[in-house]
Amino acid sequence: MRAWRMCAALAALASGSGLHPAAAQNACTARLDHYQAVVNADHRTGNVNESVYAQIQHELSRAAEACAAGHAGEGLSLIRQSEERHGYHT
Repeated sequence: MRAWRMCAALAALASGSGLHPAAAQNACTARLDHYQAVVNADHRTGNVNESVYAQIQHELSRAAEACAAGHAGEGLSLIRQSEERHGYHT
């Protein structure tokens, strides 16, 4: 399944169609951690410049706050938007 479809499906589930809130938060955090790991690896190898890296970090901090607050749908949406904005398909 394409990453954006998976995020959309998880967001739909997390927004009230029966997914337990803890499971939704775990899905949000797992998605965030995966994207963060990919971005960090790209930054370490010089494939992402400092200004783009800083922008992604800002976007991911907002997503992390949403995930931690139990707003998995919002967090997943923010992650997906960042991935699309920066050309990541993780």
